Amino acid sequence: MKNSAPVFPIALLLLFIFTSTAFAGQENDYFDRGYEKHLQGDLKAAIKDYTKAIEKNPGFAMAYQMRGEVWQRMKVFDKAINDFSMVISCGEPHFLAVGYYNRGVAKNMAGDFSGAISDFSAALNLDGKMAAAFFHRGIAKGRTGDAFGRIEDFRAAARLGEVNAEKWLNTYYPSWKQPVAIVPPPAPAPAN
Repeated sequence: MKNSAPVFPIALLLLFIFTSTAFAGQENDYFDRGYEKHLQGDLKAAIKDYTKAIEKNPGFAMAYQMRGEVWQRMKVFDKAINDFSMVISCGEPHFLAVGYYNRGVAKNMAGDFSGAISDFSAALNLDGKMAAAFFHRGIAKGRTGDAFGRIEDFRAAARLGEVNAEKWLNTYYPSWKQPVAIVPPPAPAPAN
């Protein structure tokens, strides 16, 4: 009888390990199903599966990332922004720059150009070679009236290979490749 006493705690421990590992993969199963539905264009079903993956693992940055992308595609920008904020909050180094970038795109699409500029700048602080962040920050700067900032960001994006930025520059600022200083427009005269 003395030898059977340690068996119960060990059995309990093994049962705990077995059940926790059996459930550990469920978030990945839900994520994979959501991704498949996402690719097939069944966006509402994809959201449901991504949500189940997040419920199983609240720190699942990729599930927030993909669900945010679906919300963005559906033009539900507030939910997309919330999900991209969760990507950033999860703090996974591989997702931080992308989280800021995608949140910036959603803010840009929602009309929050200042918020978008801030997010694109944060993405660029983490990854200074993110051409798309320069390009989209340039778009946001243009929407706020910062023409000089738009041109500078488009130039940086084009130098990094962003085709749309290069096309825009070739059309509207054909001398952009020349090493000439761009002079910002003069400030408006003060009102009397």
